[in-house]
Amino acid sequence: MSVRRLAEEQFQPAGFSFNPENATWAEATIRKYPAGRQQSAVIPLLMRAQEQEGWVTKAAIEYVAEKLEMPYIRVLEVATFYTQFQLKPVGTRAHIQVCGTTPCMLRGAEDLIHVCKSKIHPEPFERNAEGTLSWEEVECQGACVNAPMVMIFKDAYEDLTPTQLEHIIDRFAAGKGADIKPGPQVDRIFSAPVGGPTTLTDEIQPIRFNDMAAPEPEEVSVPPANAAKPVTDAPETDKKLKTPATAKKAAAENVKQKGDSADTARPVEKEAAPAPASVMDEKNRPAGIDRPETPDDLKMISGVGPKIEATLNGLGIYKFEQIAKWKKAEREWVDTYLKFSGRIERDDWVKQAKALAKGGEAEYIKVFGKKPR
Repeated sequence: MSVRRLAEEQFQPAGFSFNPENATWAEATIRKYPAGRQQSAVIPLLMRAQEQEGWVTKAAIEYVAEKLEMPYIRVLEVATFYTQFQLKPVGTRAHIQVCGTTPCMLRGAEDLIHVCKSKIHPEPFERNAEGTLSWEEVECQGACVNAPMVMIFKDAYEDLTPTQLEHIIDRFAAGKGADIKPGPQVDRIFSAPVGGPTTLTDEIQPIRFNDMAAPEPEEVSVPPANAAKPVTDAPETDKKLKTPATAKKAAAENVKQKGDSADTARPVEKEAAPAPASVMDEKNRPAGIDRPETPDDLKMISGVGPKIEATLNGLGIYKFEQIAKWKKAEREWVDTYLKFSGRIERDDWVKQAKALAKGGEAEYIKVFGKKPR
């Protein structure tokens, strides 16, 4: 492992403290650990300090050490051991980590490194002239199936070509990195086969219990007093010696005796109960809109995947604020249309959509205590 040291004093700020939002988050994080074990929060606090400042400063290490009542050297050991911590200033808009492990190298990681050298700086960890971009080569980041790939802060960009990486770098340099959707940059979902699924492609409709007719109660028919009694069992001796041949003979005899009882009453079939009133009245259908220039990523709502998002788009649903306004009748209409009984209420799409419409990911974390999917 290479030696990792803190940045020179000329780069170090005079002090550090969490902003109000992060200070509240830090206190809540520390309380997650039992009394006497608060030092276990050292990595989360250092990561939050890095997210706030862009890198881990000496002042931040001292601040975390004091907050967790740890010796400074212990926090310094953690910060210098884990390569996820940046110990000197990096690009303010993007720090690009290029995976150089074998699978990515075989799939063109060297070409991605050449792009970083030509568009950012010839040397790793050095910033471009504007101070907005930097890069480094790292070890495996766990996306070997989607090689080659890079990480920019917390997001992975996979299945890259040099041209695609140039485009990504240009967007971040222009302050428009949010325009680039993380994940595979080719036609695949996560780590599924390129070009779409090749197996298990038949869609199986789930059972909708609300639409299942209740079973009719069985009617018990009472035979006349003079009706012959069917043979329901064999003598004890026959039970002991039962074979396939004797069982077949006994069944035939039983059928014969049942047939002799011509007067045996038969159950009367009842007319099926009428189906419940449909909720699919068009007046309950949510109002749709034309596709906007920048539709919301509805997959951020827990319970909405690529397929459901496409179905919602087909109904003219593109924005969180549309879902946030759904009334009960509209939710039932969409629930029935999607053929997923209870999903909207179970996952509380409306509450999620309200949070995302109000303040995006930050508001979602504030309301639900976690990032959207």
